[in-house]
Amino acid sequence: MTNTEGFALFDTRYGCCGIAWSARGIVGVQLPEADSAATRARMRKRFPQLREGSPPPDVQAAMARITHLLTGGIDDLADVGLDWHGVSEFHRRVYEFARRIPPGETRTYGEVANALGDKGKARAVGQALGLNPFAPVVPCHRVLAAGGKPGGFSAHGGSQVKLRMLAVEGAEAAAINSGSVPLFSREEMRQP
Repeated sequence: MTNTEGFALFDTRYGCCGIAWSARGIVGVQLPEADSAATRARMRKRFPQLREGSPPPDVQAAMARITHLLTGGIDDLADVGLDWHGVSEFHRRVYEFARRIPPGETRTYGEVANALGDKGKARAVGQALGLNPFAPVVPCHRVLAAGGKPGGFSAHGGSQVKLRMLAVEGAEAAAINSGSVPLFSREEMRQP
C-alpha cells in the first residue's frame, strides 16, 4: 500500500538519497549523507511529521529519474511536481529559474539575480539555493559563484559533490575554472 504522504530512501551511485512527498507533490529531496543511517536521520529531522513508507508511483518515477540523472543521464526533472507549501515567493522564483537551467549548463548567482530583475540580490540567490529543499530536482548545483568558482553547496561533501555532479552532466568547464579536478569522470559514473 502506498501513502499519500511520507518519505523513503533510495540508492544512487552517490549513496543513499531520501525523498519526501505529500498529496501535492515532492516536499523535499535529500542528497546522500555519509551513509544511509545518516540520510534517514536527516530525513526524520527535516520531516518529523512524516513516516517512512512506500512511495506512490509518481514518486517512484521521480526516484528513478533522479537516480538516472546522478549517473550521467540527461533529464532536467522540470516536470516533477513539487509541493511549494512553506516556500517563500522569492525562493520559489529562484528555484523555478534554476529548474530551467539545462543539464550541463551553469549560471552564476549574479546571472540568476539579474534574470529575476535585481542584480544586487546575488547573495540572496545564493542563500535561497543553500536552503533548496529539492536538490537535485531543483538543480542548485548548476549555479556558480562569479568567475566559474563553485561557491557553496550544502550537501554532504560540499563543493566537491557539486563539481562531481556538474562533471557527470558534462559541464567540465566549471570544474576546470574552479581549479578542482572532478572526482569521477562521466565514464566512471556510468560503470556499474
